[in-house]
Amino acid sequence: MNKFLVWGSVLLGALLAVVAVVYFLTPSGNLSNMMPGFIPNGTNIHYKHGVGALILGLALFAFAWFKSAPSYPAAVASEGNDKSVQ
Repeated sequence: MNKFLVWGSVLLGALLAVVAVVYFLTPSGNLSNMMPGFIPNGTNIHYKHGVGALILGLALFAFAWFKSAPSYPAAVASEGNDKSVQ
């Protein structure tokens, strides 16, 4: 399950990064009909859509990075932090 979340978020993050590049480089009249921001014969570029897609893509990459970190048992993680008096 953990590997599925990691790979799924990496793939979706890469897809959103590509969508962000498309929004940054393509005028609104040349976008696909199903993409938000499509305006027939439009010449403006939707920077906010691109920034939103880029932020979501980076958030998914960060999620995948943190989920792929090795997990340590609680006993091993707190082994050196015991301040009790012997």
